[in-house]
Amino acid sequence: MPQTRSRFFDDLSRLMTDAAGLAEGARREVDTAIRGQLERLLAGMDVVTREEFEAARDMAARARSENDSLRERVAALEAKLDSLSTQSERSPPQA
Repeated sequence: MPQTRSRFFDDLSRLMTDAAGLAEGARREVDTAIRGQLERLLAGMDVVTREEFEAARDMAARARSENDSLRERVAALEAKLDSLSTQSERSPPQA
């Protein structure tokens, strides 16, 4: 009787191992199928990659920074122009 019980448990253990392997294989197949479907879906949606998004974000940040510095430069030039304009109005014309 002990040998029969041991064989029964060996068979049960083998069956469980095989079932676990089968389940793992099925999981991999499902993962692959879902990944393929998502890739096809995203390819048709005109979605940008993370690298493209980060590059555009960096370009926008640089443009914003350059815009700020140019705004300051224009303000300084306008102030200088106003100053020169005020000085020319105050000084009498030379004949």
